[in-house]
Amino acid sequence: MKQHPHPDVKEIHLIGVLAALGDPVRLNIVATLIREGEKGSTEFDCNIANSTLSHHIKQLREAGLVVHRKEGTRCFVALRPEIEEKFPGLLQSVLQFAE
Repeated sequence: MKQHPHPDVKEIHLIGVLAALGDPVRLNIVATLIREGEKGSTEFDCNIANSTLSHHIKQLREAGLVVHRKEGTRCFVALRPEIEEKFPGLLQSVLQFAE
């Protein structure tokens, strides 16, 4: 099964990360991943169609915020560990002030 490309850490820029986090659905996905860790791509409680959820996960992946992996017929999403190293405290700050 084809794996989706992820940007190199050097290609992850603050403006792209903040743009991705500017959508409430994507912000909810990131908050869920911080609280619960890796999840199946259809296990998010967003009350949207799976195709729309896939679009939001793609946007987060392309911004460099999440890693997306396939295992058999299932897809899993997790926060990219390099984000905290590259932008220390950013995700927690954004989530704190988004509430």
